[in-house]
Amino acid sequence: MKKLSIFIFILTAICFTRCTDLAVTPEDGLSDLEAFKDPAAYKSYLAKIYAAYSLTGQDGPAGNSDISIVNDEGFTSYIRAYWKAQEVTTDEAVIGWTDAGIRDLHEHSWSSENQFVRVLYYRIALIVSIANDFLAQSTDERLDANGIGDADKAEIAVFRAEARYLRALAYWHALDLFRNVVLATAVSSGAPTQASPTELFTFIESELNAIEGTLPAPRANEYGRVDQAGVWMLKSKLYLNAESMVGLNKYTECITELNKVIDGGYTLDPDYQALFMKDNDQSPEIIFALNADGKNTQSWGSTTFLVHAAIGGTMEPTDYGVGDGWAGLRTTTALLDKFPDVTGDIDGRAIFYTDGQTTEINDIGEFTEGIAVPKWTNTNMDGESGSDLTHTDTDYGMFRLGDAYLMYAEAVLRNGQGGDLGTAVGYINELRTRAYGNTDGNISQGDLDLPFILDERARELYFEGTRRIDLIRFGQYTGGSYLWPWKGNVKEGRATEAYRDIFPIPASDLLANFNLKQNSGY
Repeated sequence: MKKLSIFIFILTAICFTRCTDLAVTPEDGLSDLEAFKDPAAYKSYLAKIYAAYSLTGQDGPAGNSDISIVNDEGFTSYIRAYWKAQEVTTDEAVIGWTDAGIRDLHEHSWSSENQFVRVLYYRIALIVSIANDFLAQSTDERLDANGIGDADKAEIAVFRAEARYLRALAYWHALDLFRNVVLATAVSSGAPTQASPTELFTFIESELNAIEGTLPAPRANEYGRVDQAGVWMLKSKLYLNAESMVGLNKYTECITELNKVIDGGYTLDPDYQALFMKDNDQSPEIIFALNADGKNTQSWGSTTFLVHAAIGGTMEPTDYGVGDGWAGLRTTTALLDKFPDVTGDIDGRAIFYTDGQTTEINDIGEFTEGIAVPKWTNTNMDGESGSDLTHTDTDYGMFRLGDAYLMYAEAVLRNGQGGDLGTAVGYINELRTRAYGNTDGNISQGDLDLPFILDERARELYFEGTRRIDLIRFGQYTGGSYLWPWKGNVKEGRATEAYRDIFPIPASDLLANFNLKQNSGY
């Protein structure tokens, strides 16, 4: 995705109760009435919604930021914040930095003032607000007023479906992370009330159903833009987690959507590591990705963060296609113990760096304590670096076929209809054959149960932003049924409070809108 260049709306730091001030003159001097007379402007504005998931402002890699609630603009990258919430709060990742509030994530001690929670909340709100404005600017009435012809209208109708998808994706994350948020479908200056989790679930489901027929078939859209398979995958995520989030059994519906995904023409990438490299845009497995280009989409978030932050100690940054490491991310023994060994000689998914690293972590702040995880890299299989040694070319794969296989097996085990155990075992063995390079790791039906699925998801999807939601779905995120090193700020791990399954509404938003109610426990 190229950097937005035709026009840029000035967007202030916004939340679910404050929306963009559309009376502000756009940066290039064009008003919306002038800008939207050009049909190309609609695609450029759509690009801004996509970019809001990865980039942080109007100038890359920093400067003129979208939101300004923290001092370091790099913190405000959506995927950087989302990934931390899903991984650093679990058994899969610790981070050695001491920025205010970052240790709270692994310790399960965050509050409504935590800057990383605030960034995540406001970044979701930003995406919703931009999408709402795009939809307001592209109605039939506005298109007619702007003199947009029929051929361009047909293309813009697809753009509108994409904007609704991106808004639904943001709301899906809001449902997962915060549960009780405002449901806003239009730009407004009022002080709205919160929707219930069930209302939010129903809205996301209805939006995805409404746009499915308008979007291109799988793999028929431009790479990095959503298609029907992206809709099916998001619906399957919604349904798989419906019971843990809103108390609805939707496993049959989950299998229905997954069958569409699996029949959509995707295949497993023959090399697991290639999924996380600079040319992963060529992978036959990735269903929907957030594009990265080291020269044209620069930020300190997304995979730039994932590559740099995992490098430190005796590691050589150029081996991973970058000029330096940030000495931050490692993993715990809880993840390592799920593999037959950490070398990758048996299960090739074990992409760990052990030289100079200790397995045990006595000090989270010491990078050499804990095994490093250079899973994401700015190189290709031939070792060639990306276009820039600071900002990566590696796309962030939001959805991929391997995850769909695991979700199918889980939904079958949870008694969803429309699938069968034999097929589920076949899908799992496809993943394990790729991982082992042979059939030595294959399983039988007797081996396939829910505990196996949770561990297999860790082996297949670690450091991909799925772990928190998986542990919650299996009832092992908070409480004491599953402990990992430094959970609850205790080396051996301790039980944490159940209310931390979701994050708090930021205190600043509660002060701005007295209609909002804080999530229980905070």
